[in-house]
Amino acid sequence: MNSATQHVIFQGGAGNIEGLCDMPVGVPCKGTAVISHPHPLFGGTMQNKVVQTLAKAFVQNGWRAVRFNFRGVGASAGSHDEGRGELEDLLSVISQSQTMAGDASIISPRARSQFALAGFSFGAFVTSHAVSQWTESETLEKVVLVGTAASRFQVAAIPAQLHEKTLVLHGEVDDTVPLNSVMDWARPQSLPVTVIPGVAHFFHGQLPLLRAMVSRHLRS
Repeated sequence: MNSATQHVIFQGGAGNIEGLCDMPVGVPCKGTAVISHPHPLFGGTMQNKVVQTLAKAFVQNGWRAVRFNFRGVGASAGSHDEGRGELEDLLSVISQSQTMAGDASIISPRARSQFALAGFSFGAFVTSHAVSQWTESETLEKVVLVGTAASRFQVAAIPAQLHEKTLVLHGEVDDTVPLNSVMDWARPQSLPVTVIPGVAHFFHGQLPLLRAMVSRHLRS
């Protein structure tokens, strides 16, 4: 399935938020997936390979994929805010994604209200807090957290009613975020974690496998 990509600008608390929107072509759109990138101070951007892979998985399964640069990254205004401002950025993108120009002719009203959230590393940490604040669980169809930065940040618990909709993926030999830190976060919640043997933090050489596993979750 091909996709059409457009540059978009959202408005956030620190000013403009730069984004990219990938649209599925030739199939009905199921809703909007908003994808958050890894740590801005360590080179994380919406062009990160894992983020791009997540976007491809969503688009190939009929979702519009929106990825964006946190404040201070690329053309996004502001500066790094240790997750607080970044959560504000994510919530702004989610809100404005419902009313993006051109939606009415492409996406049904019901699909516009359906969301999926995904994040990689620092982006998974920020995404967890957006999920924890979600007030209408029936509109949040899927959650995907990859390389969740539980050793470095206070990752929010996932509400129990969303566990069946949530995929937590982690590499067995992740040298940036040790697997045991993610297990320590997940254990009190009885939240399953899918461990990929022999895979490190950035999924080098295993991006097709990542895409396949996310696609399987989206189809379930």
